[in-house]
Amino acid sequence: MERTTLDLWVGIFIAAGIGAILLLALKVGNMSSFNGSNTYQIYAYFDNIGGLKQRAPIKSAGVVVGRVAAIALDPKQYKARVTFNLDRQYQFSKDSTASILTSGLLGEQYIGIETGAEDAMLKPGDTLAFTQSAVVLEKLIGQFIFNKAGSGNHN
Repeated sequence: MERTTLDLWVGIFIAAGIGAILLLALKVGNMSSFNGSNTYQIYAYFDNIGGLKQRAPIKSAGVVVGRVAAIALDPKQYKARVTFNLDRQYQFSKDSTASILTSGLLGEQYIGIETGAEDAMLKPGDTLAFTQSAVVLEKLIGQFIFNKAGSGNHN
């Protein structure tokens, strides 16, 4: 009888460990929140998305308000069309601005939304009119070097 009780407790402990690992994996993969059940979709077009990835956070005032649902190239405009899944509890005005920002100097990229002053709010399926593309570090360094070389002393 003692051996059976011990085996039962070991089994319970292993099952709890596997459950904890599964829960941790879902949290790390951001799969547990913003799954689409209580969200609405809006769209934005960017000239350059840099290293933005699907499931990247969308933040407003530092608070995560949604996730990037999809990224595709629009064949007519040749711009990146980014689909946002925003939590329904957060409403933004139609003149809000979406920017692609970076956490730290070389960190992951995310979308930052700054709300505007208009009274009309975005509805599901709307497109943000004002966007700011990602800042590409390599392009900035190249411009800096080119400007320094061009402003050299010519006697």
